Amino acid sequence: MNITPQQILQAMGLDMLNGMQEEMVQASRRYHDIVLLSPTGSGKTLAYLIPLMQRIDETIDEVQAVVIVPSRELAQQTHEVVKAMKTPVRSVAVYGGRAAMDEHRVIKGARPHIIIGTPGRLIDHLTKGNFSPEQVGMMVIDEFDKCLELGFQDEMAEVLKALPRVTHHTLLSATDCPQIPRFVGAEDGVKRLDFTDAQEQIPDRIDVSVVASPVKDKLDILARLLRHLGQEQSLVFVGFRESVERVADYLRHEGFAVSAYHGGMEQKNRERALYRFAGGSANIMVSTDLAARGLDIPALDNVIHYHFPLDEQAYVHRNGRTARWDAQGKAFIIVGPEEHLPEYIQGQLPQWRCPKSLPAPAQPKWTTLYIGKGKKDKLSKGDIAGFLMKVGGLGREEVGRIDVRDHFTYVSIFRSRLKETLARVRGQKIKGIKTIIEPTR
Repeated sequence: MNITPQQILQAMGLDMLNGMQEEMVQASRRYHDIVLLSPTGSGKTLAYLIPLMQRIDETIDEVQAVVIVPSRELAQQTHEVVKAMKTPVRSVAVYGGRAAMDEHRVIKGARPHIIIGTPGRLIDHLTKGNFSPEQVGMMVIDEFDKCLELGFQDEMAEVLKALPRVTHHTLLSATDCPQIPRFVGAEDGVKRLDFTDAQEQIPDRIDVSVVASPVKDKLDILARLLRHLGQEQSLVFVGFRESVERVADYLRHEGFAVSAYHGGMEQKNRERALYRFAGGSANIMVSTDLAARGLDIPALDNVIHYHFPLDEQAYVHRNGRTARWDAQGKAFIIVGPEEHLPEYIQGQLPQWRCPKSLPAPAQPKWTTLYIGKGKKDKLSKGDIAGFLMKVGGLGREEVGRIDVRDHFTYVSIFRSRLKETLARVRGQKIKGIKTIIEPTR
């Protein structure tokens, strides 16, 4: 494809590639097999998608590249990045939690050049012949250290066996994998681009502090810390699904605006929780390490380790949720009276001192509306924004993030205007369509 990196950057509102991305683009012109190691938040998705786009022949309506990811969230977000590039290249995201038959219809209608998916769902579509592997010459494994963990290995081997014509392999991660399994198919002369040595795994942009809890149960000190942080966006990591519910319930009871997020939740509830947090309607999200990878939350201010990370890799990925690209961020490690910092956390860390006087729990600036219609009803972001400004009486700056799905829409508006806006839009139609408009819970 003739499109240049500069055209893609312009479409995405970016000025230039960073050093890692530039080197990746250059290396992709010379090597068929590349392993890219770079810290979380450094822009690896863009680094591999630009070379992929340039190799796609958009005049051939066949799948030419497969991107393998470990989670549905990463599949969705990668698909959104492809769309944001505004090129003729078409992509489809496939993953568990929804009907494979519906995805087959989407594949058949969209005729994508790129399929982005989780291993199990890719096997399903390949086995059923829902897309042809004959033109697939490029394969990307994103978060390859996670994809190649025990449990994913058999599925990965099956996917790659079904893609016999792949000649270009790209593997990406923030942390290294000791050995690339033979079934991946990459040649012995793999080009390694390692940016984990060029910058510390925990960049200087992240200020890490220790928070001492005087008692074994850390809930009170967590609440005090969050009161101190005010309206800032904070992601609280815990070790277990049950802990997510316990901590989130406690914080809600204390008056905080909280989203809970873990793998045991239904997909629609997980998506709603993530949207409330990413859209600013909840300024705190409590999660397992499921949220340590593949989530696009650009304005995250703080990472809080309520429970210690399982290992150094988990510590790196958790902290990588903040200070993305060139932003600043903070990380806090809560330590109980009987706990000691893990050995992999090096250096003398400063102690956070709890102020004697603390404000009440801060409420977010935004709140989220649910609208019961979406893309399938021919609604666009412009339709939603226009309706809320014209009928709802909101100013342009009072309408925030809008996420139009197939059958519904989420939109963030100023919390202070919620009651008035609901009163104005009650019973009104959007583009002649009657629909539900209500706050999310």
